[in-house]
Amino acid sequence: MVHRIIFDGQKAVGVEVESGGQKFTATGKEIILSSGAIASPHLLLLSGVGPQDQMRSVNIPVVHHLPGVGQNLRDHPIIYITWRTKKDYPLDPLAPRIQMALRWTAEGSSLRNDLMIFMQSFATERVNRGGHRMAPLGIRMLGVLDLAKSVGELRLQSTDPHVQPFLDYRYLEDEVDRRRMREMVRRGVQLVEHEDFKTIIAERIEPTDAELASDEALNEYLLRDVTTGQHISGTCKMGPASDPMAVVDQHGHVHGLQNLRVVDAAIMPDCIRANTNVTTMMIGERIADFIRQGR
Repeated sequence: MVHRIIFDGQKAVGVEVESGGQKFTATGKEIILSSGAIASPHLLLLSGVGPQDQMRSVNIPVVHHLPGVGQNLRDHPIIYITWRTKKDYPLDPLAPRIQMALRWTAEGSSLRNDLMIFMQSFATERVNRGGHRMAPLGIRMLGVLDLAKSVGELRLQSTDPHVQPFLDYRYLEDEVDRRRMREMVRRGVQLVEHEDFKTIIAERIEPTDAELASDEALNEYLLRDVTTGQHISGTCKMGPASDPMAVVDQHGHVHGLQNLRVVDAAIMPDCIRANTNVTTMMIGERIADFIRQGR
């Protein structure tokens, strides 16, 4: 468990680590954060690197004012569309849940392929409504918004590294995002009106007809039920030093500091239109090449 980065002036020289109930220091000629888009900015903030007002508010000495740390929080907002299946329709909780997807560009959007629906062959009741993993309910579509306009932030809640930072996603703050999500939900509902679903579907559970009746009602549903796609990224974004919100350069070096890199999904300027795992692997391999080349 890393507590903080140790600096000698503006040079990173080691990390303070906890293991087996003991704390000690590990040093190196270069410190590389690969802790993910939550823990990497969290460690920078705990170490005095980030927006100075935020660190001063919790009495962390400022090593380097870098306003972009923890900002630009990106993700893939997800919304559920769920149907109860007929009693005699077989549902197998052990079968692959997702085997097909639909991808398209929202009406009037300048961002190609910004909407996606995954069809789930098995759905349970929501956990916050008493559901658990194996109890069958029906089938579900997961509506995924790619390249969301709304941007969140990550903030410190404590100087204790065991206390998680606060994630303020700010999903669907932008009307463009709400408009695209409304189109996605209505398209999913329309698809299940097809003749071939009549032997499968008993009723739609969410959203209700009342929630589909107007943009305002659907917005209320979206803002209440939108959730994470688990693709958090962008909290230490890559960019030139001329960008005041950029945290690292094209080689992963943290702007304004020596011997310190961030190498994970945090450095993506935006959340890509796909799962983030392979892109993050590519980032690691690419920057590993830079390190071997002395760049």
